[in-house]
Amino acid sequence: MTYQLLDSGHLRKLEAFGDIILIRPCPIAIWAPKNPDLWKRARSTFSREDGWQGSTPKEWTCKFDDLKLRLEPTDFGHVGVFPDHQMIWKEMDQMTEEGDQVLNLFAYTGAASIASARKKARVVHLDASKPSVEWAKKNASLNGLEKANIRYIVDDAMQFVKREIKRGKSYEGIVLDPPSFGRGSKNQVFKIERDLMPLLQGCFKLLSKRAKFLILSCHTPGFTPTVLRQVMSQVAKKESDAKEMLLTPEKGFEVPVGSCTILKMS
Repeated sequence: MTYQLLDSGHLRKLEAFGDIILIRPCPIAIWAPKNPDLWKRARSTFSREDGWQGSTPKEWTCKFDDLKLRLEPTDFGHVGVFPDHQMIWKEMDQMTEEGDQVLNLFAYTGAASIASARKKARVVHLDASKPSVEWAKKNASLNGLEKANIRYIVDDAMQFVKREIKRGKSYEGIVLDPPSFGRGSKNQVFKIERDLMPLLQGCFKLLSKRAKFLILSCHTPGFTPTVLRQVMSQVAKKESDAKEMLLTPEKGFEVPVGSCTILKMS
C-alpha cells in the first residue's frame, strides 16, 4: 500500500500511509472537507494540544512509488517522511548517474539518499540528529541498500559545507531541505532567513565541473517558489525551475505544503 492524501479541510488533512489512516494538522486547509465520511476511517489524530489520540502503531512500513520507508509517530506529529518530496526523488533519479557524488543536507530519514544510492551514486548523508541518521540506516536496509555507498554523518550542515570547501571536495549533485529554525550537532543555531543564502553559496562552490543539480526545498511559510527561484538565481547567476510542492488527492482540494527550486546544470 502506498501513500495517499484522502481529504483536507477544517485546518486538518486526512492521509493514508499504506493502510494506516491518520488525521494531522494542516493550517492552510481553511476550506471544508469534501468527503466527510472518509474521516471516520482514521485510526489516530494528532493535535498540538493533545498529541496522538487513537490506535497508531508503534511503527509500520509504507511504499512511496517503489521506495519503502519505515514510519513511526513522533512527538511533533511527524511520521518520518514528507510525502510531497516524492517529486524531488523522481527528479534526482532522472539526473543521477552511477559514480556521481551526491550530498544530502538536512537529510532526515534518508529518502533522497536512497533515491541516489539506487543509481549507484556515492552519497554523503548528513543530519544534525543522530536518531534521524539511525532511522535513515534502517530505511536503506529496508530497500536492500545496507551495503550501498552511503556515508552517514551527524554534523551541522553549515560547518560541514565550510570544511568540505577547504578540503577541496566537490559533488555532482546537492539536495538540501533546511528547517525554518534548527540546531546543529553541537547546538549551533540555524535560522533560514539569516543562514540560507550563505549556505546555498557554499553549496554552489561545492558543485563539480560536471555537476548535474542543486535542489533546494523548504516548508517555511512565506518562502514561496518565487523567493526560492530568486535566491537560487542570485547564487548561481542562472535561472532555475521553481514550483509549489503539493499533496494531491484523487478527489478534493490540493494542499500546498512547501516550495522547491531545482537548478539543472546539464
